[in-house]
Amino acid sequence: METKRSATSTTSLLLAGALLIIPTMSESETLIPDKGVYDEAIAKQAWSTRDTYSPYAKQAYATQVFWGDTHLHTALSVDATIFGATLGVEDAYRFARGEEVRASSGQRIKLSRPLDFLVVADHAEALGTMDEMLKGNPEMMKDPTLKRWRDLFNSGPAGAQEAYTEMNAASTEGTAPEALKDPKLFRTIWDNYIKTGDRFNEPGRFTALLGYEYTSNYKTNNLHRVVIYRDSGERVRQNLPFSALDSENPEELWKSLQAYETETGGQVLAIPHNGNMSGGMMFALSTFAGEPLTEAWAKERARWEPLYEITQMKGDGEAHPMLSPNDEFADYETWDKMTIGGLPNSPKNYPFEYARSALKNGLALEAKLGTNPFKFGLIGSTDSHTALPAVEEDNFFGKHSGVEPSAKRMMSPVAKVRDQVVLGWEMSASGYAGVWATENTREALWDALKRKEVYATTGPRIIVRFWRLGLRRAGCPHPPTGACELRQGCADGGRFT
Repeated sequence: METKRSATSTTSLLLAGALLIIPTMSESETLIPDKGVYDEAIAKQAWSTRDTYSPYAKQAYATQVFWGDTHLHTALSVDATIFGATLGVEDAYRFARGEEVRASSGQRIKLSRPLDFLVVADHAEALGTMDEMLKGNPEMMKDPTLKRWRDLFNSGPAGAQEAYTEMNAASTEGTAPEALKDPKLFRTIWDNYIKTGDRFNEPGRFTALLGYEYTSNYKTNNLHRVVIYRDSGERVRQNLPFSALDSENPEELWKSLQAYETETGGQVLAIPHNGNMSGGMMFALSTFAGEPLTEAWAKERARWEPLYEITQMKGDGEAHPMLSPNDEFADYETWDKMTIGGLPNSPKNYPFEYARSALKNGLALEAKLGTNPFKFGLIGSTDSHTALPAVEEDNFFGKHSGVEPSAKRMMSPVAKVRDQVVLGWEMSASGYAGVWATENTREALWDALKRKEVYATTGPRIIVRFWRLGLRRAGCPHPPTGACELRQGCADGGRFT
């Protein structure tokens, strides 16, 4: 019996053990040719905007993310030495680029994966002089205060803490011994610091960005900034770092950065951190002197401080649960009980201490002044005082060498300041900076920091890109290819118009 076939049928073939079903055409169906319609006007318009067919040629935008720490301390920092750090600048670079080192506690440590860049940001205040003092430098021992501090340090942990407290007070009150500011000693230490950075800088493989920390503790409030240069040591060494011993006013720091650029032709920026311990001063709606903000002030802050370090070992700086009660993540790693000098903090300060509030206040200031002083990008870094930028939970070596891994560190004190005590379990294992750049060099990374094409993580190296696509233009396919998106969109840190 004959069976009728449908208008469109199929033919079955057995090929290499698989059944292949091939549609067959009926006499009534028309075969559509595989060709488009050529429009000469559109073709000319498309080619008028480009000189090559390849979308990847002449790429000027960042296509790689590089990972690093912009805030690491070594034994050259006074407080790091007090807590037992023995690792220096060279050790920090070796560890960051993937080598195994021995920590101050004697334990061996290695990163699971090397970093791409590092900023050794030792405190400018008395940079390296602690080592000289502990060695009994003859010139320094002529000062009775420095001799007393040395004796206290050598007497044990309690004495070292007493000396550290006195040194902080002397810095705040402007009574630090002149020997700590000896320009000849400072120059020698600074030159060696820079030379080490230049020696470990390997363009394309590992970048050693030069920098330091400006450490203002005005009235026990944290007004710290990490200063980062775009330049090599030949240019950076021309000016000594500006420290809180020169002035505790960050506005004076900005003037020193301007002087550096004017005198050397270099480029430099500053990154504030730990507004959560600033007593409401980090994002205050007034100047350092308490005067109303002006557009000129807003422009200066926006120019010199394009970024904010939002997460690190001394807590998270993004949000506070009292400011964001509907955000269940706003209470992540909250350090809010004291200023950097150990005075109790107050909830009235919170709106001027956290980045999320500052971003909102910045929009209001822009409407009022014409410039937004708080239009900053966000990064994470460690602020580790161990010379070890290690923040993975199973490889975390702590805030300082006194709380490196041990069976007791969870309940060991990280800090005792006045009546305030911070325990080991309160340390935040954080963070790193992700930087979208064209290549792993000082210039490319610094340029990315400046244009805010960055983001923060608490340590995981998550690849993230924020993007706002622009309008379709001639020569850009629809939907756009990745390369065309990058050329015509608005990347991290860009301004929407």
